[in-house]
Amino acid sequence: MTSSILHRTKPLLQRSTAHSAPWLHHSPTNSVPTIKNFIQGRFVPSPASLDQIHLYDPSTNHHLANVPRSSPTDAIHAASAAFPSWSSTPPQIRQRFLLEYAHVLHGKETREEIAHWITLEMGKTSLDAMGDVWRGLEVVEASCRAGVEMLGDSMLNLSNGLDTISYRVPLGVCAGIAPFNFPAMIPLWMFPLALATGNTYVLKPTEKAPSAALLLAKILHDIGLPPGVLNVVNGGKECVDEILTHPDVKAVSFVGSNAAGEYIHEVGECSVVGFVDELFTKNKSVDR
Repeated sequence: MTSSILHRTKPLLQRSTAHSAPWLHHSPTNSVPTIKNFIQGRFVPSPASLDQIHLYDPSTNHHLANVPRSSPTDAIHAASAAFPSWSSTPPQIRQRFLLEYAHVLHGKETREEIAHWITLEMGKTSLDAMGDVWRGLEVVEASCRAGVEMLGDSMLNLSNGLDTISYRVPLGVCAGIAPFNFPAMIPLWMFPLALATGNTYVLKPTEKAPSAALLLAKILHDIGLPPGVLNVVNGGKECVDEILTHPDVKAVSFVGSNAAGEYIHEVGECSVVGFVDELFTKNKSVDR
């Protein structure tokens, strides 16, 4: 049985060398690469940490890489610095980035590359991994009309001599905490809509399969997204805690278990303006 699995996954492991992976940091003192973060429009190594998370190919138990327990501070600062310019960018220009992003993601080779990393790190079949990408792409397409959803309201003479006007405005730095089971789809639920509505973003992907999210960020940056608008930081519980308690983070999107969702509310309720939770992928809540 083991030899059969190895035989089936060998072509996949060979193909991994054909894909560029600039988020892998190769050290001469360590045969296993370390995953980098994506901050300010470039891949940067996390400060040295002895406590790293091992990333394995679930089909062979091959040690693929080490995931650092990073601090999100630099990513949050980058997103904060990018917010004034990005939030003042006209909605139709923000949407233009996402229209081109959707166009690139529609390319078969691009979707296959993203699916490759999902299969390698998370263990889905190639067909299921492609479905993961497609379902996320549908949300990118939906985000291309977010400017219409941002239209405000107005009413003349609401009361004697009183008119009312309301605007929908960006919140600021938003963050996403993604689970392991959909490494592309759920990040694509999160950051495209946030960016389309003028927010900047810090994404904490699953430490069990981070490469798909890092590749998605690279593709959007290669299109021309300004540095700092989208950042990806790797880590575990400590990283999540810092995101939830940082004063510059105004909203958090989370998908995962009920227990984790309750913890996120408990830790972040004193500092985070809003939460969007999807617990066990069916129990939705929006809290402000």
